[in-house]
This record gives sequence, structure tokens and C-alpha cells, in this order.
Amino acid sequence: MERLWEEVRELSLGSSAEIERLEFPPTPLQFLRDFVSPNKPCIISNATLHWPAVSLWSQTDYLSQVLSDSNSNSDQAMVSVHLTPDGRADALVPHPGNASELCFASAHVERMPFPLALRLISSPSAGFVAYAQEQNDCFRTEYSRLAPDCEDHIPWASDALGCLPEAVNLWIGNHLSETSFHKDHYENLYAVVSGQKHFLLLPPPDFHRMYVRRYPAARYSYSQDTGKFSLELEKPPRHVPWCSIINPHVSSIGRDRQISEFPLYFNGPKPFQCTINPGEILYLPSMWFHHVRQSPDSNGRTIAINYWYDMQFDIKYAYFNFLQSMHHPSIEKTECDDLSIEKTGEGSEDD
Repeated sequence: MERLWEEVRELSLGSSAEIERLEFPPTPLQFLRDFVSPNKPCIISNATLHWPAVSLWSQTDYLSQVLSDSNSNSDQAMVSVHLTPDGRADALVPHPGNASELCFASAHVERMPFPLALRLISSPSAGFVAYAQEQNDCFRTEYSRLAPDCEDHIPWASDALGCLPEAVNLWIGNHLSETSFHKDHYENLYAVVSGQKHFLLLPPPDFHRMYVRRYPAARYSYSQDTGKFSLELEKPPRHVPWCSIINPHVSSIGRDRQISEFPLYFNGPKPFQCTINPGEILYLPSMWFHHVRQSPDSNGRTIAINYWYDMQFDIKYAYFNFLQSMHHPSIEKTECDDLSIEKTGEGSEDD
């Protein structure tokens, strides 16, 4: 199995430790042949510089004006904002009933006028971190007024994949927003509009290195009155399969303990690292594990839009399921038993 990790990297990505970068968008045939079929990520420079969004969305006044609504009875200018104590939504945190164990915590979601959301994101308070990242095709619903500023799909990707995106999502966060390691069953075209996104990537065969385990699901609740969060387990109880690597950027202080707990991750091949800048697109193939952090622009924000295309449930998917069912001798067998395949998003990141 460990030999497979090395061979997959060599065959699909070569000896380079860098994600391949294209200076201009590929043709549909090139994209399908060189990247989608081999399940290989790439970065496309100069991909969206023609979008008005690249110059306009960094302007606070422009965004607020377009997404404000003088009609208070209309909810078109209302957006969903995820609130967490530390910027880590859809992540592992101490169990509310037993601090020695972990649970999978989802964010508190608050509907609010967009100008207020933008202020909370751009100027974080001491009590919470706000992140606009609803993931449910939110760009075409909550942010539809911004549609003229960018493309409704990526033409060369749509031609190659033979379909239009199933969902288009907008992400607006700050330097505190972080997405834990996870994977998605979508072909993901991730375009940064403002600020930077920093990705750690691992290919699907590295599944066992992620120490995927089932964690009880919980959800944050934020009180406007007290300004504090509470964390409660979901009812009825639900368990979520999630990567156990909480901090892949572990410092030297806690590194020995992390290596002892997750040796396959920290002693194995290093994740691929890449930074996506405004005007660039990351092609993130289906089932690739990814961890995401971000650096804001001068206004304190990072803005991105991603296009989720349905993946082909073909032979690669069958291979992945077979690999997932195999037992690695250094991992407790119960960790990998009965892991359900779920469609989860970047801030579900992360992603």
C-alpha cells in the first residue's frame, strides 16, 4: 500500500513536487486528456483576468451597492454567514460531553444583510469569525446579482466534462478562515478573485494517511445576547467520516506527539502545496484530499468562486472504494470499517 502511494505520484505527477501550472487555459481535449482522465490537478494562470469581478469585487462600495436592497421585504440581499469561535467550520473539536474525545462541529449559520456580513468578515471581532460559504449553489441564489461579473461556467471545462456545473459557490473569508482536510466527489474548478488561497493536496490513494474515522456530529449555536457559543450534539445522533489530521502545519513544539499519533501522514510523502492568486484557477480533481488556508487582500478579505461538476463514477471510483476497504496494519481496523461516501464541500474548507 505504501509503495502504491509512491507509484501513483510518479505515474500521474512525475518526479516534480510542484503542481503543473499552465500559462493559459487548455483546450477541452487537452484538459480531458492530460488532467481529468489521469485525475491530475493543475493551476491555470491568466484564466479569469477578463472577468470584471477581478477588478470590481475588491471594492467594498461596489459589492455593498450591488448586493444591497432598498426593499426591506425582499431577501435577495440576505446572505448566509457561517459563524465559529475560531474560523474552523466543519472541523474536529473537543466533544462537548468529554473533552478528551473529538466531534465533528458545523458552524452556526446566520442570515443577514450582505453589507453587515462584509463588515463582520473584513473586521473580525473578538467573539467570532464570520465566513460566507454556504456551498449550496449559493452564487446562483444568494449572490445572483453578481452574475454579470463572471462566467456562469468554465467553457473549456464544461466542454471537456460534457456537462454544466451542478453548483457554483461563492466564498468570502478572512485570514482566520480555514478548511480542514477533506475530499469531494466533484470535479472542482476553483477561481480566486481577491486575496490568495493556500492548498495542501494529497491524491486519493493516500486515504489511509488521513486516518479517516467516524465522529459524532455537533453544531455551534451563537447567542446574540451573551456573545458566546454553545456546542451541542445533533439529535438524532449522526456520525460523520472525517480526516483526523487537525493541524497539518504542526509546529516543532507538538510535532513529536503528532508524529506518534499519525505516523503515516507525517512520515509519508509530503502533501503538494500551491498558492492560487487572483485571475488563476485550480483544477482540483474529484476525491483529492485538500486543506485550505487564505491570505486576505488589503481590505481584509479573500474572495473565490468555485464550480462543482459531477464526477464520473467510473473505474477510478471503484478502485478507490476497493483501496478504502483494505486494512492498513498500522491503523485500527475499526477506523476504516463502514465509512460512508458523502458529498461534502471546502468549508465543509474546503476545503
